[in-house]
Amino acid sequence: MRRWIPILILALAIGAGLAWIARPFDIEFRWGDRSDQAATLSVRESTALAERTPEEQRAIEGVESTSRAFVAIAKEVSPSIVTIYSERSVAMNRPGGRNPFGLPDELLERFFEMPDRMPQRGMGSGVIVGRDGRVLTNNHVVANADRVKVTLPDGRSFDAEVLGRDPKSDVAVVKIDAAGLPAVKLGDSDALEVGEWVLAIGTPFELSQTVTAGIVSAKGRSSVGLADYEDFIQTDAAINPGNSGGALVNLRGEVIGINTAIASRSGGYQGVGFAIPINMASNVMDQLIRDGKVTRGFMGVTLQQVDAAIADNYGLDRPRGALVNSVSPGSPADKAGVEQGDLIVELNGKQVRDRDDLRLRIGETAPGTIVDMTVIRNDDRKTLRVKLAEMPGDDEVASREEPSESESDLALEKLGFEVARLTDRERVRLEIDQDVEGLIVTRVDPGTPASDSRLNEDDVIVEAGREPVATVSELREQLNEVPPGKTIRLKVQSREGNHYIALRIPKS
Repeated sequence: MRRWIPILILALAIGAGLAWIARPFDIEFRWGDRSDQAATLSVRESTALAERTPEEQRAIEGVESTSRAFVAIAKEVSPSIVTIYSERSVAMNRPGGRNPFGLPDELLERFFEMPDRMPQRGMGSGVIVGRDGRVLTNNHVVANADRVKVTLPDGRSFDAEVLGRDPKSDVAVVKIDAAGLPAVKLGDSDALEVGEWVLAIGTPFELSQTVTAGIVSAKGRSSVGLADYEDFIQTDAAINPGNSGGALVNLRGEVIGINTAIASRSGGYQGVGFAIPINMASNVMDQLIRDGKVTRGFMGVTLQQVDAAIADNYGLDRPRGALVNSVSPGSPADKAGVEQGDLIVELNGKQVRDRDDLRLRIGETAPGTIVDMTVIRNDDRKTLRVKLAEMPGDDEVASREEPSESESDLALEKLGFEVARLTDRERVRLEIDQDVEGLIVTRVDPGTPASDSRLNEDDVIVEAGREPVATVSELREQLNEVPPGKTIRLKVQSREGNHYIALRIPKS
């Protein structure tokens, strides 16, 4: 038996060598007639690896290269992504209001001391943009907060000062007392292309330093209903509650967007997320830090979208441009000769895509700038020169000290309620048609004219004083026209349908 051992070892060595040059096969060795006197050498796995084509190997190496890029970017950017906690005190909706237990307040007060106000906490993400402790985030992450705290990836926590916030773009800047922090590199969102790989980094569901990957699904998304000025980057990188204020990063490790919101019927990730382009966010941030407010251009018109029928009526082959609904007397547009019914198709020689595109471009232009507008009027094209003014009210909605637009309005404070823009998500939740425009009631204080008139949270105000209202400023204008002591009629829509209420303006 021993004389067979050297021969067996030599045969195994030869078989292993053949594995590198031969097709997959099995080699069987026998030294007797019984089945237990045999051995089999399989060379299938090793030869399978050797059979990859050059194209397959290059493809695998390419995927591995992308994976290594994701790893490198996550290591580089994650130390600059922070978690932001906010806290504010909110009034309890009583007496006669709802409570967490679903029981009458009178019954609860017999056994418990019910507080007048309760703390409300929120959480989001932020991006370190300055080594001195400046952090860029969303306005809705820190809006109305009595206290803001920032937690770094290394575990350190700091109380933060809100340097400025701009509800119209949903951008805010906070600062912590720290130095030598790792600041991100800011990219150029205008150069971003649909289809590019991107990473989203933030703190969804309190899971800090979460990294997800996807592509740029679209650019220039507007009419989403999240802010007054929208030019969103759409991505399928997973974004969930808590990601707001985090970073959208390209494969060069540059932040090209600030993650803001998702479109979802379930409240969680469904493949559609939105980020504010970093060029817009940076412009707003610089103004907030420098001036404490955002200054925008103002023309003085109301606009509407152009559909196929309107485009055909104006001789266009497809819907584009913005149709002038009205012109404010004495406004820059009025002085330049803009008329109701004009269809604005170009601004400074560049085609106007739609109403939101024009509003955004005018808003981003500095007051005092003269712009050339091409309009279609009575089948003729005219070029009008408009000297833009400053958007009124910006000092109220984007200052360091002042609260947001809905809060700072004295009429709303006296009436005892707050409102916000109606979003697509709220339309789905409240089962309201997509074409309904209005303001959703987010808070009603007890013992106020709003509660006395039976205005409720989640009601949607669609008209005030027989005029449609889709923004807080439009509602304010109607309220301010009513003399103290008189009433204004509101048309309200809820799950139960449309109804009217009469709201009395207090005398003092």
